[in-house]
Amino acid sequence: PSAASNEENLYYDSASVILCAVGARYNSYCSNIARTFLIDATPLQSKAYEVLLKAHEAAIGMLKPGRKCSAAYQAALSIVEKEAPDWIPNLTKSAGTGIGLEFRESGLNLNGKNDRLVKAGMVFNVSVGFQNLQCESKKPKSSVFSLLLADTVIVGEQNTEVVTGKCSKAVKDVAYSFNEDEEEEEKSVKAEANGFEPFMSKTVLRSDNHEISKEELRRQHQAELARQKNEETARRLAGGPGNGDNRSVAKSSTDLIAYKNVNDLPPPRDFMIQIDQKNEAVLLPIYGSMVPFHVATIRTVSSQQDTNRNCFIRIIFNVPGTPFSPHDLNSSKNQGVIYLKEVSFRSKDPRHISEVVQQIKTLRRQVVARESEKAERATLVTQEKLQLAGNRFKPIRLSDLWIRPVFGGRGRKIPGTLEAHVNGFRYSTTRADERVDIMYGNIKHAFFQPAEKEMITLVHFHLHNHIMVGNKKTKDVQFYVEVMDVVQTLGGGKRSAYDPDEIEEEQRERDRKNKINMDFQSFVNRVNDLWGQPQFNGLDLEFDQPLRELGFHGVPYKASAFIVPTSSCLVELVETPFLVVTLSEIEIVNLERVGLGQKNFDMTIVFKDFKKDVLRIDSIPSTSLDGIKEWLDTTDIKYYESRLNLNWRQILKTITDDPQSFIANGGWEFLNLEASDSDSEQSEESDQGYEPSDVEPESESEDDDSDSESLVESEDEEEEESEEDSEEEKGKTWEELEREASNADREKGNESDSEEDRRRRKMKAFGKSRAPPSSSIPKRSKLR
Repeated sequence: PSAASNEENLYYDSASVILCAVGARYNSYCSNIARTFLIDATPLQSKAYEVLLKAHEAAIGMLKPGRKCSAAYQAALSIVEKEAPDWIPNLTKSAGTGIGLEFRESGLNLNGKNDRLVKAGMVFNVSVGFQNLQCESKKPKSSVFSLLLADTVIVGEQNTEVVTGKCSKAVKDVAYSFNEDEEEEEKSVKAEANGFEPFMSKTVLRSDNHEISKEELRRQHQAELARQKNEETARRLAGGPGNGDNRSVAKSSTDLIAYKNVNDLPPPRDFMIQIDQKNEAVLLPIYGSMVPFHVATIRTVSSQQDTNRNCFIRIIFNVPGTPFSPHDLNSSKNQGVIYLKEVSFRSKDPRHISEVVQQIKTLRRQVVARESEKAERATLVTQEKLQLAGNRFKPIRLSDLWIRPVFGGRGRKIPGTLEAHVNGFRYSTTRADERVDIMYGNIKHAFFQPAEKEMITLVHFHLHNHIMVGNKKTKDVQFYVEVMDVVQTLGGGKRSAYDPDEIEEEQRERDRKNKINMDFQSFVNRVNDLWGQPQFNGLDLEFDQPLRELGFHGVPYKASAFIVPTSSCLVELVETPFLVVTLSEIEIVNLERVGLGQKNFDMTIVFKDFKKDVLRIDSIPSTSLDGIKEWLDTTDIKYYESRLNLNWRQILKTITDDPQSFIANGGWEFLNLEASDSDSEQSEESDQGYEPSDVEPESESEDDDSDSESLVESEDEEEEESEEDSEEEKGKTWEELEREASNADREKGNESDSEEDRRRRKMKAFGKSRAPPSSSIPKRSKLR
């Protein structure tokens, strides 16, 4: 039952037994079924299966409300004691377990010691089997066999429902008999009548190189995808370059006015620098007058102190012509105006200077944050107004959620509630300013990821247009709950795995995780039902769930993460920044640094919008290569392989500058490693007419990659290797030199040195050593 599927062929022989177990998970709930198939069964195997079938039916019949869990196992055991008492040691130690959100519920084990009562609504995986039964057979693989039957059972108030009962387990449906001798005689008679000998057809029988045939089918599919992709790219590029990516939108800046009238100036208190927080201005004493400057015109402010205890404050302003100056757009309006670039003041009061500097920096920071948020909001697409559910229906609600990205502010973060209304979601906390509205029409992808190996259960929305969460502009909004509390053990000693407190704590954590997953699942199901109404047909919305079995580890940004495909995206939703890639927007995928001996490789995703930068996922383990190829092939995404990292910015610029040449040269086929290898082999064969006798054969492959230097991202690795080689050739260590010098002295018979001289040379092993007369001593190596 715990065996894993692989590519090996099943062992077949007379009296063979095949165990088949299949599990499925739907909406986070598990199910299981197991059957045993008999091939040319012996009388002993047939009898064992009949006894097992009766025991399995007896165990299912005892699962009724009010009875103990142990009654199911005792019923199966009594059947075996009655029919075949010699096989009691071979019977499994339990009749199954409870099943639900977890495949095995530890508290609902159907063994002989569990006194927990069965209740209506419970679901069990009733699994009974015989292990290591002896069979009279000359072949060792057929001498020992096992049998297994399993069904998923739901306990009802009146009757027990076997939900996997449609798959028959009767003897007539699982026992097969192949009379091979009679079939071979019939084949030979027909062959002799037709005048030819029988032969084995590999097109009919399962071939030995099944893996090669699957790879060949994948290669053929990829060749067809390459043809379709090149045609699609040619049609898209034939329309000419677009109007741009619309990312460089000129920011409209308003005139910065501190005071509209001279009468609005505050009355001068002292002839000192003043900060007007209300009007966001700095008043500077210049030639006997207080001159106001808006704080946004100040670029930097600093202070310093000289040896005479005089303090200086230096204020530098934003003027046209300086880098990143916001006034360059308005300089054409005020031509001929004289700008003040810098001003300095001296004071003997260092405390006042430091206060002024701090106040100006704080006020400037607030104004810059407000203006940047205003600029961000100016570029947002106007959203429709949220229509609250009101009296129409009760809003679908999920409580005690945290949000990412988090709201700004320095206060303590508090959880909120997510509600589904008529045309969108609303997330709000007890604070009035912490509220986010997400319209259904703005949702591009919706994801639900239950906590399996992660610490959080989450729902995630990837949007068409940016929205503001607090003061942050984002396209990804996530709501999550931590499924495990942070627990710190005060006792420093180790705790046993059989400690009752430890077991109870683990069970509490498991129950908490299951409850949170069920709450999220219920919310997702109800929202999916809401989106299924006719008014939302055009949005095509449904919560997508990541497929963990297809996931792989990689580095999409700066840290390693577990990246998981979904039916329409490639996502990473646990670590920030989030990764959401829509599969329909991918042009091609290039797998880089793929080769023998490589532990990792990189995946480059090229988007259909060539003005968009490619996405690189680095350091993917090579063990995930075949799985990624299979996933890309099944999703109809064309992929290529290369041995080096490519300079994709230069490649995409070349394509957009001259699309006609790109199409004429075969489109993306320049990335086809197999085609380039075949071309290089043909060129090598044509150049084999002359081979110099003084050139080593290895030198032929020294410059294989010289043609692709413009496409290679960098050659730092080759430079480092050459530096290491040169370091090895420079010289030897001091110990080796000392040893060679002593050997040379010994060979020349210079053994007349006194013990004192030898001791002196030994003490100066890292100092000066006496050089032998030979001139072939290598240079001393540099110590690093």
